[in-house]
Order: sequence, then structure tokens, then C-alpha cells
Amino acid sequence: MQAQIKVKRFDPEQSDESFFQDYSVDVTDESTILDGLIKIREEQDGTLGLRCSCRASICGSCSMRVNGSAKLVCKTRIKEVAPNGEVISIEPMGNMPVIKDLVSDMDAFWSKVRSVDPYVKTDFKPEAEHIASNDSMTHLLGVMNCIMCGACVSECTALEVDSNFIGPAALAKAYRFVADPRDEDKNTRLSKLNGNDGVWDCTRCLACVEVCPKDVAPMERIVKMRELAIEEGYTNTSGFRHTDTFVESIRRHGRLDETRLALESTGLKNISGLIDLAIIGLKSLFRGKIPPVLPHRPKDFNKITSIVERLEDKRKD
Repeated sequence: MQAQIKVKRFDPEQSDESFFQDYSVDVTDESTILDGLIKIREEQDGTLGLRCSCRASICGSCSMRVNGSAKLVCKTRIKEVAPNGEVISIEPMGNMPVIKDLVSDMDAFWSKVRSVDPYVKTDFKPEAEHIASNDSMTHLLGVMNCIMCGACVSECTALEVDSNFIGPAALAKAYRFVADPRDEDKNTRLSKLNGNDGVWDCTRCLACVEVCPKDVAPMERIVKMRELAIEEGYTNTSGFRHTDTFVESIRRHGRLDETRLALESTGLKNISGLIDLAIIGLKSLFRGKIPPVLPHRPKDFNKITSIVERLEDKRKD
């Protein structure tokens, strides 16, 4: 069986430009993409740069983009992505600088993981062993499965537009300690993560959930930390105001009031933010994109608002 593999190449010592190079390699039905890449490097092109180690989806070092989506290439069979011999496109991870070919620079990734203090903080000095309940640790089992492969970061749409965003991997790691019953710094952690570039920057696009090879579901952890932050009283943020105004808009009008949402999310006391918003508003006006000042109510207004009320009653219960 012949696999057609197109690899994105980049060598900073040779050129500032990247390019795709085509390879054809003999594989079996059980061959993974990593098997194919290693065979290319060993038999056809020793200059090909790639990173791998365990070859058993444990170390997380072989995360790459396969046909535009991040995957661990050691666990992705060629036949799965190219059952009829289609060309397979391999690129380095997104949202990270490229060192060479398929090797990404993960310094920023690890810096953000370190920024969330990924360790239990406690001053508790028990006379005997501090035992956490089985239920509490079972709850954390999913997030503790993270192997730090960076696949979620590679596909994060929020990071594409804001490199300061902490990112799904670091936030999922943060949740592991926020929810740990032995950690005594929950409040401080939530206060820090509730600020700019934290939990409220996630756009809930689900990309991180879809590509995670260990089913860690980072977005779900981020959303849970939003709820925990609100419970702790951290509501003076644009993220919370955005959420609160969104719900109130649906309750009042049965649809989204975009003008009010923008104003209240920014904050009426945030002068610099309002100036920026005014500039965006003028640009939108000139392009005919300005939303109506008073949103009209949809035909089934009462049905929509009743859904909101039922959901809120359920949440209170």
C-alpha cells in the first residue's frame, strides 16, 4: 500500500518561507502517520524534522495537524484518514512558532501552564495522612488524563486572535487544582483566572474538545470555572456582564439586543473601552452593519422567554 503524504517544510537556516513537499511511502494497513513520517526520514529524507518519543499516545510529543486538524500522529492510522489513498497533509501545530518542519516551539505553552501554579497549595500539616474522598478524585480523573500534547492549543480560535489568552490546556490544568479538595487557594486562583485573558476569553467553539486525544474536554472545565468564579462573587468583569446582559436581553425581547450587549459588556464606566466601541460603531455604521437601536420582538416572543424562565428556575433548584 502506497501512502501519499504532503509535509509542510520549514528550515530557518535555509529560507524564511515554508513550502509543501510530497512523499510516497510503502505502508501497511496498520501503519500510523508517525510510522510513515519516520520511514520517510529514515529511508528518503534525513533532513525531515519531527518530534516523537513513546509512540503509544502517552508522552504527547507527536501532536501535529493532519488535514488541518490537530492529532497525535502515533495513534492515527493512515487508513483512517486516507481510506482510498487520498493525499494526507501534515503541518506543525497551530498557534505556536515553528522551529523546523513539524517541530513546534512550545515555550509559550509551558509558560502559560506554569502561570496557573500547577501544584496543590496548602498550609495544612496533618498529624496523619490527608485523604481525599474517592468521589472528589474520580471527578478529577478526566482532567488528570491530560498529557500536555498541545493539540487543544493548536486549534484554539481564541488564541488565533489573542496570544495573551491563557489557553485551554493551562486552564484545564488550573481546574484540576481549583477542584482539588486538598487545595486551599481556590479563591485566589479564581480571582486570577477571572481577569483579562482568563476563563472569559474562551469563545466556546468546542475545537479543543473535538481534538483532545484523551477526552479531557478543556472547554467544559473553563465553563465550570466561570460558574465557580460567579459563585465566589467575581462579577465585575466584562465576561460576566456579557453573559448577564445576554440572558436579560433574551428575557426582555426574545432575541439579542446587540447594542445593549456591547455597551454593558464593556461597562459604562470604562471610558477607554467605550471610545473603542464608538470607533467600531462608526465603522459599522458606514458599512451598513449597525444593529437596530430598539430590537423588535419575534413572533413567538412568549415561548422564547418562557424557556429562559424555566432554565433559570431549574438552575435555582
